[in-house]
Amino acid sequence: MHQALAALALPEQFDRYLNRLLPAERQAARALHPLLAGLVGVPAPPQALYAAAERARSALAGTLAVVRSPATTVRLVVEPGPGAADELRLARAGLALFGHRLESVTANRLLPAASPDPWLAALADRQREHLEELRGACAETGAGIGGAPHLGRVPRDTDDLALLGVAPPEPAGAVPGEGRADPWTVEDRLAGDGVMLWRLPLPGVRRSDLDLVRREDELVVDVGPFRRILPLPAALRRCTVEGASLRDGELCVRFAPDPGLWPRRT
Repeated sequence: MHQALAALALPEQFDRYLNRLLPAERQAARALHPLLAGLVGVPAPPQALYAAAERARSALAGTLAVVRSPATTVRLVVEPGPGAADELRLARAGLALFGHRLESVTANRLLPAASPDPWLAALADRQREHLEELRGACAETGAGIGGAPHLGRVPRDTDDLALLGVAPPEPAGAVPGEGRADPWTVEDRLAGDGVMLWRLPLPGVRRSDLDLVRREDELVVDVGPFRRILPLPAALRRCTVEGASLRDGELCVRFAPDPGLWPRRT
């Protein structure tokens, strides 16, 4: 599951790498000052590289539009078992890190409730216990939950997929505050507290899952196996990090103006 969710971050990561390696500003400077590379002593990238980068950006644009759309939601498939509810909790936090909303969960490979085999019956009982834990976790997220039966083998063709007969998710109300609109918000508290706050909702995350570090004009945020590198807003680039806190499923990073970079007030 973690690898699949991390794949949702690849378009944004690739776009970031392109912008760092071949920023559009450098191409404009090259066009305006063709002798700049010779004067500085650093060879400019050939025009063909910029053309390739523009083609890549164009190809990425459609994928990024889908991934970033407020209408895009995520459906997860989870097998009820030990640790499944905790995996779902961490997946929810990872989705929130990238601004995605969890729509539904499908409990996969469900065993029949009644079986003449005592071993299978006991296994089904344990699975139902884990299924109840998943239902409780889904209730916290506002996501619906459905189920798919165990066929006794890996599905091989479309006929097997038809046999699965995946049940539609049980309806669940949306959790307030969770959506795809960019969750990062900057709050100006300079007048009262002398700081600016950068907030990110991370429902389900624990302090042990979280790590963050400032790297020049970027903030690197790790949530378990997930990582997102965010460029700082212009105002925060002229600040130093004063600290961070995690309360009620929200990460809050405090920034204080750097006297050497912040304009003086008159």
